[in-house]
Amino acid sequence: MVSTNEKSYWRRYRSIPIVYRIGAAFVLGSLVGLLVGDPATTLQPLGDIFVRLLSMIVIPIVIFTLLMGIRRISPAQLGRIGGQVIALYAVMSAIAVFIGLAVANLVNPGSGLTLAEDVTVDPAETPDFAEVLIGIVPENPIGAMAEGDVLATIFFVIVFGLALLMLEETAEDDAVRRGVESIFDIVEAGTEALFKIVWGVMEYGVIGVFALMAAVFGEAGVDAIVPFALLIATLLAAILIHIGVVYLGGLIVVLTRQSPVAFLAGSKDAIVTALSIRSSSGTLPVTMADADDNLRIDESVYGFSLPLGATINMDGTAMYQGVVAIFAANLVGVQLTVVEQVTVVLIAVLASIGAGGVPGTGLIMLTLVLTQLGLPLEVVGFVAGVDPILDRLRTMTNVTGDLAVTTVVAHWNDAIDFSEGSWADPTRGLEIGGDTAAGDD
Repeated sequence: MVSTNEKSYWRRYRSIPIVYRIGAAFVLGSLVGLLVGDPATTLQPLGDIFVRLLSMIVIPIVIFTLLMGIRRISPAQLGRIGGQVIALYAVMSAIAVFIGLAVANLVNPGSGLTLAEDVTVDPAETPDFAEVLIGIVPENPIGAMAEGDVLATIFFVIVFGLALLMLEETAEDDAVRRGVESIFDIVEAGTEALFKIVWGVMEYGVIGVFALMAAVFGEAGVDAIVPFALLIATLLAAILIHIGVVYLGGLIVVLTRQSPVAFLAGSKDAIVTALSIRSSSGTLPVTMADADDNLRIDESVYGFSLPLGATINMDGTAMYQGVVAIFAANLVGVQLTVVEQVTVVLIAVLASIGAGGVPGTGLIMLTLVLTQLGLPLEVVGFVAGVDPILDRLRTMTNVTGDLAVTTVVAHWNDAIDFSEGSWADPTRGLEIGGDTAAGDD
């Protein structure tokens, strides 16, 4: 029997916002890993359970939320919103690579270091762009879902959802229309059930994040991080510029006329989760919860844009390719030409379309970039030791970009709750240069 004191402690614990509990677990786990060292890696299974729990609900979340988003939107609107989302994702990725290259050219990470002779790597085979396009269409939709192929699953669900919409509009048989409505009703109930599961997963996430960080720092230690401090600092600087100038300044302030501070406050759960588990796909349930509960975006937009963004919007990963390309060139004493650096932009943007939002994707994409530039693939093994840290920074950028683009598209399509008290309350306005500019209705 649970005592009154135990209930009181649990209530106090639960009264602390989950983002702060996860943030505390992130810091404490890192400290434990650094202080304890290798024995802290025994906590890894507890972290693996958290990642598997998130992975468990990724495909169901994609299926149910996409269908719910399609239910609330007409085929014409879906075409318009889809075009806006994809165009913004592509532009943001290109800008991200340019920023990464610019900062890396200024800082020159890798200068003074030499490539270790005994470093070897067995690079993963990276599909070319034609294979990525063909792979979007699944031969077996059920098999694609079972294998966790998010892009193929998204394609099939969109096609199936549009077919249901057209059937509902054109069917002459009332029984058929009622059947379609029943399917959508079941999907709606399933979506609500999945968000209940998300709540439970995030509660366990406090333990999971603590274990993950303890294991990472317990294995790597300070010695493995120090030689790459300049590389980490370069990527971090590029990311801060991208988030601050492009996302917050360009997308949120200029295009939506809303408060960047309010946007970050509404996105903090997803940002912290992405930083902790380094998986855009794994963070997807939390990202959707932020879009719905905090940013007040209609499901007709975020139900489409966020699953797609978790798969094709890899701003942080694309930026990472540019930074590491300069790092690799410095290691072998060569200087990339302007044409070669533009090539990095093109490769990174195209490769990001087929990059799954899972840990380690950046290393796979990096093999493609280095091969195209004629740089040694040993660099992949050279940076792999600190990739868990770099991957967290990349994933945080990816997820922030997903929410920023979704917010802009929702603003353009009147799909944000502008009621009093919401983050986008037009009566509050946004102070820019001393003037108050109310948000557009």
